[in-house]
Amino acid sequence: IDSALVGALAVDALGAANVTGLALPSRYSSEGSLADARALADALGVRLEVLPIEPLFAAAKATLSPLFDGRPEDVTEENLQARIRGMLLMAFSNKLGPLLLTTGNKSELAVGYCTLYGDMCGGLAPISDLPKMRVYALARHLNRRAGRDLVPASTLEKAPSAELRPGQTDQDSLPPYELLDRVLEGLVERGRPAAAVARETGAAPDLVAAIARQIDRAE
Repeated sequence: IDSALVGALAVDALGAANVTGLALPSRYSSEGSLADARALADALGVRLEVLPIEPLFAAAKATLSPLFDGRPEDVTEENLQARIRGMLLMAFSNKLGPLLLTTGNKSELAVGYCTLYGDMCGGLAPISDLPKMRVYALARHLNRRAGRDLVPASTLEKAPSAELRPGQTDQDSLPPYELLDRVLEGLVERGRPAAAVARETGAAPDLVAAIARQIDRAE
């Protein structure tokens, strides 16, 4: 949804002829995500290039295996995929000159649910001050304004996921975005104490405290 909205905004601002989409599927990318990327590109009228990252991911894992000494996969391998994507996107930008747009939203950036040198690569972050629920709202607004689905309905309806491990969804690591956004508004926008935010949002005090720690670490 974040990438789809950024693509739609780029076309709105610059015209389809000046926007290129890159799909970078891994072994964990669903067929639905690639289909959604193609549907988005068709709806927006932009060029789409597909660059599978599986060969690079497998090679990086093999190179690192002597150092990792049989340790189980964890967030390291998840971040590795994001960083391979960042490398390819930056290479495309360096070689051909386009500005790479970063797709992180405010909710995820606030709590560090993003990868340094991975999905944080880029020269402009158009939705970095937009909470996740407003990402959905703006995408639906663009669809209504266009009178058709620029952002595919399936992208709007499916559970958000980074797709960096089997069956992953964002809510494996984060509270529901409806709640997270309200907590972040209290802590960040209004500067309210954690205890007050817990009372005002109905969130558990230990959850609000944990989110506050995530914000501090991310900053």
